[in-house]
Amino acid sequence: MAAARSTPAKSPQIEWSEARPAPVVLVSGPEAFLADRAGQSIRAQLLEAHPDLEVHDIDAASYAAGELFTVASPSLFAEPRLIRVEAVEKCSDAFLEDAKRYVAEPAEDTVLVLRHAGGQRGKALLDLLRKGTGGAIEIACPEVKKDADRLAFVQAEFRRLGAQATPGASRMLAAAYSGGIGELAGACAQLVSDVGARIGEDEVNRATEGRVETNAFRVADAATAGRGADALVLLRQALSTGTDPIPLLAALNMKVRALARVYGASGSSGQLAKELGMAPWQVERAQREVRGWREGDLARCIDQAAETEWMLKGGTRDPEYALEKFVLLVARRGRAR
Repeated sequence: MAAARSTPAKSPQIEWSEARPAPVVLVSGPEAFLADRAGQSIRAQLLEAHPDLEVHDIDAASYAAGELFTVASPSLFAEPRLIRVEAVEKCSDAFLEDAKRYVAEPAEDTVLVLRHAGGQRGKALLDLLRKGTGGAIEIACPEVKKDADRLAFVQAEFRRLGAQATPGASRMLAAAYSGGIGELAGACAQLVSDVGARIGEDEVNRATEGRVETNAFRVADAATAGRGADALVLLRQALSTGTDPIPLLAALNMKVRALARVYGASGSSGQLAKELGMAPWQVERAQREVRGWREGDLARCIDQAAETEWMLKGGTRDPEYALEKFVLLVARRGRAR
């Protein structure tokens, strides 16, 4: 056993959705919602196997020397234990020393879950865990920021809930909830509860009616499709109901950037999706929409986007006109007239 510990294998890194118990589990990354999901899954699996499970919580930031060993020491009835440690990225020196000693020889019938949200604090401990010391595994919870990642999350949530949603419905929902993914997960669950297992764009549209981001993508879709009049009507409707211009501009910018990414690119939609950080359907749609564009006109739109953002943030007394002007420029494929 001692020889095996001296040359441990590299710790396996798994997705949050594959969370499972191990003697030591490092839950790393800034996405708190995914980390919570992983922790809940581990607890549920342990409780299913051991209804008498003891659960202990430790705050690494205020940790006192010896606390971990006290909690991990065998009890009279030898119940299995789950020890959850929060804020390892803010841990005390005492915790670092005790944790390094503990992972060298973890307690039997005990699962230690260490939550580290990011940063360099505790790096020596993380290095030990990532070498597989103590039978450690790592569950990565990176921040979900890219449009493709948010869309993938929505699709995974519907699968988890036993529902099927059309690609357009998933995209609309991801666009309508551009905040934290906890809100997005809640929206998926509520939609399945209200609508059932088959979800289309009409159902999402009714459920998200009035949300700023949904209105924004309707404007952007009309503009990039070349329907300038429709885009202006939708834009004015959104502004008249109090929609802030900034999210409207952001949606349009996202569409223009997608056109710029696929312009001149060759390869299958799947291959380009991996290279560009987009979903295959996004690539295919952008490829259809970019037909008829010229490189110089795309560059003009990107320049105008930056100028429009400056105007919306105080550079003009009439931000609505500046946004209308940009919408029309996109609808005309970057040509002034």
